[in-house]
Amino acid sequence: GDAAHGNAPQRLPAEIAGAALCWVLLLRRQRGHAAPLLPVDLFRKPMFALSALTAFCTFAVQSLAFVSLPFFFERTLGRSPIDTGFLITPWPALVAVMGPLGGWMSDRYPAGTLGGIGLAVLCGGMLLLVALPPDASALDIGWRMALCGVGFGFFQAPNMKAIMGSAPRARAGSASGIVATARLSGQATGAALVAFCFTLSDARGTVYALMVAAGFAAVGAIVSFSRQLLRD
Repeated sequence: GDAAHGNAPQRLPAEIAGAALCWVLLLRRQRGHAAPLLPVDLFRKPMFALSALTAFCTFAVQSLAFVSLPFFFERTLGRSPIDTGFLITPWPALVAVMGPLGGWMSDRYPAGTLGGIGLAVLCGGMLLLVALPPDASALDIGWRMALCGVGFGFFQAPNMKAIMGSAPRARAGSASGIVATARLSGQATGAALVAFCFTLSDARGTVYALMVAAGFAAVGAIVSFSRQLLRD
């Protein structure tokens, strides 16, 4: 917490090491448990593990963008909070539009291909947001946010189908729990990285955050396309 606000940054390595240790201990404790809180055994299935990883990357991208962009809109562009809300709206609006289309296509095409395309589009949207000029108009911002929404929405339904379809029916509840865990873990990671980016530079924190988001989207796209190499 202190490190995120620029106070006592020397604590950050110790905090990361402590979190990693707790994670390892949790995995060891849950392994072999009759009713595990964290179903580690499902990650032995490559399709399930890769799909969960792409979900984590995608929600990290979303969090990095949604937490950092309001600072750019209000501080750099001088927009009001109401304007900022409207500028962000094209993203979720296009997610709602693309969701049904992604679901329809997931019944006809491999999830790995669809998810990879969606994340590639999302990565492109992030890079275009990085290139926004200081005097960007609402239209300049709106179509970029819409592009991000298209990529994000196109990814979700096929990936959800891949996660749930790769788990045994008897473990559907556990698989659903992993979906929620991947989502919240990605969002928390993204928010923490935004704080770190603003610690590095208050003026360019949003730019750094969006560049990190583009990196997450690129990694997610590669992982998603790699699912095509798996054999049933």
